[in-house]
Amino acid sequence: MFDAEQFVDAVRRVAAGGTAMDPQVIQQLLSRRSADDRPLARLTPREREVLELMAQGRSNAGIAAQLVVTERAIAKHTSNIFAKLGLEVSDDDNRRVLAVLAYLDRDR
Repeated sequence: MFDAEQFVDAVRRVAAGGTAMDPQVIQQLLSRRSADDRPLARLTPREREVLELMAQGRSNAGIAAQLVVTERAIAKHTSNIFAKLGLEVSDDDNRRVLAVLAYLDRDR
């Protein structure tokens, strides 16, 4: 079934430099979660929720709006996620992308 509101939201995110993925595809990827995620096991439930929304292409502002918290709270969560995953600040790497890849690769 076509959801016009979801489509418009996805177009806006892409136009703003973000990404858009089909929620059903994300859900299938997420449903393969193993019992022992190793580095991801260190994340709190809220940090996992933030990381899942990051994997869906949401910006910090979008995540904050969806979780009804401040952008500052999301920035703190993402900083904690990066630290727990051992993702140091680097001019060569995008920690947000690396965190999402670690999240999506957790079953391997």
